[in-house]
This record gives sequence, structure tokens and C-alpha cells, in this order.
Amino acid sequence: MLRGLSRASLAEVEERFNAVAGSADLGSLADELFAVADLFDREHGLRRNLSDPARPAAQKAQAVRVLLEGKVSGAALETVIAAVSAKWARSGDLADALERLGVIAAAAEAEAASRLDDVEDELFRFGRIVASNLELHRTLTAPGVPAQAKQELLGSLLAGKVAPTTLRLISQLVVHPRGRSLDRGLEEFGYLVAAQRQRLVAVVRSAVELSEEQKRRLATWLRTSYGRDVHLNVEVDPRVLGGFSVHIGDDLIDTTIAGRIEEVRRRLAG
Repeated sequence: MLRGLSRASLAEVEERFNAVAGSADLGSLADELFAVADLFDREHGLRRNLSDPARPAAQKAQAVRVLLEGKVSGAALETVIAAVSAKWARSGDLADALERLGVIAAAAEAEAASRLDDVEDELFRFGRIVASNLELHRTLTAPGVPAQAKQELLGSLLAGKVAPTTLRLISQLVVHPRGRSLDRGLEEFGYLVAAQRQRLVAVVRSAVELSEEQKRRLATWLRTSYGRDVHLNVEVDPRVLGGFSVHIGDDLIDTTIAGRIEEVRRRLAG
């Protein structure tokens, strides 16, 4: 999470990104920003030089032009120039910001294709599939498995079965984890995708599958409570023993039998 100086810089860079992304091929722009973020991750010296606040912004912008002009689109080049011209609290925040803008570009592509809801659901479901399949999780996260093999595995599992944006985002997380766990990365990307329409994400755990009517009523109630649209990620978990729980950010709404039992235990222990 970007904080302080880096958060302010991200807002400035995102403003420039919004100005140049309108006419761009958003899927290609996402791939280009991911590629540059990955380049800065690999080339530590380059990243330090381009994020050094003591170096003039014009000098860093010229270095980026020499490095990238003719190799990426104009929208990607202008976004990277804006990023290296900004000031960052730590050098790694430069790559983080570019990856974040890549996710935003991919989410905008999905929204234009009316598939934003699909992408949110597919990222969540993929996370649950990986969490329940130890062998798949091990293969996708093992450092010794070549990136190409991971990419081919993802293609065989997901190509044609999920939105192109979903495959693009999952591929970025698997091939370039950037120090994150896969679970954490999927959660981060899911929140960025949801933010494309300024929606909150609620993780709902229920003992049984909720009907469409129950989901609709719950979403309506949460929207009324929070004043914003809420996307529901529903997980069936028999351990809740009845009722359901809802996590939204740091908030927990727990109506489960298991939750009530735990509350009684805490009170008795106190």
C-alpha cells in the first residue's frame, strides 16, 4: 500500500494516466505497464536512478525516452515519464505504482466490454480453487518452475473459460509475484478492479449457498448501510454452522452460530 508522499505522487501520475489512456488499447497498455514495472523490479540500479529524488525530473524523463521510445505505446511512455518525474517515499513504490495503473487499465478494458463483474467473480473463485488444491498452488508459486511453464498451465486452465482481463491479471500475479503471496495478490487486484466502479467488496461466508434473492437483499442492505454499491464474494463454509458472516474491509458482521459460540467463550474467559 502506498502511503504519504507516494500516495500523493500516485494521484498525480494517475491524473496523467487518465489523460492519455482514453484513446489507448487498454489491454495492451496494461501489458506494457506490467512489463515496465517488472523491468524496474529486475534492474535495481535503473529503478534507483529513476526514482532518485535528487535527480532532475527532466533528466529522468529523457532517460525513459531513450529506453522506451518506439518500444511501447505513447500512452505507456507518457505514463512512465510521469511516474519517474514524481517523488516516491521508497524506490520500490515506482514499480508498485506502474503495476497498479496496469491493473486499472485492465479493469477499464473489462468495464468497456461489460465484463467487470465477471472479472471480480473469476479472481475470487480462482483464489478459492488454488487455496483448495495444494498441488496447483505449489506449481504456480514454486520459484523453480519456469515462468513459461506457469503461463502455459494458466492458459490450459483458463483460456476461453474466463474473461481475457482475468487471465491477464492472474498471469501477472503468477509470473511476477513481486514478493507477494498469490492469495494476497488476488485480493489486492480484486479490490482495484472493484474500485473501477467505486464499489466495496464484501466477503460473505455462509453455511449454505445463498439464493439469488438472498444475495440481492443482502447487497441492497449493505448498499444502504455503507452508501456505496457492494460486490458480494460468497463462500460456502460449513464451519460457520448456520447464518452468515460478512467482511468489508476491517468491518465484520457475524450472524453465524459459530460466531455466537466464540463470543460466549470470550465472555466466559473474561
